[in-house]
Amino acid sequence: MPEHQDRLDASALIVTGAHLLAEVHDRPWAYWLAERLRAALGEVVVCSDLWYLNRDELRGLPVVSIGAPGVNALSAYFASRLPSVLAVEGVMVVQMATELDAPQACCWGRDEEATGAAVQAFAERHLEAFVDAVAP
Repeated sequence: MPEHQDRLDASALIVTGAHLLAEVHDRPWAYWLAERLRAALGEVVVCSDLWYLNRDELRGLPVVSIGAPGVNALSAYFASRLPSVLAVEGVMVVQMATELDAPQACCWGRDEEATGAAVQAFAERHLEAFVDAVAP
């Protein structure tokens, strides 16, 4: 029987909420974004906010949080801590800090369609800066 390894070889994480609505609506966007990040960074892992917030070693990795603060605890944490790089008032927000040792970003909207638009806007407008900050 192989020995279980509790080590994660990932260049970055994408975090969605463990809430059922986040699993249904936000996780597909997380996998969509992961494919785009893998092209530049290698291994990118999608996980829930519960894993991320409860594992110290994960919090040292570059991260993109997807989903509204009501369904994603990491987004709730980032909401008042990360600067907005794109905001459409009452519709969607993209937040990002690339100057950190482990860059952080957050994409969310008022509903699942707006969250998808936020993820797409992040990919189109800010993904390159995020990647550059992760792998300078």
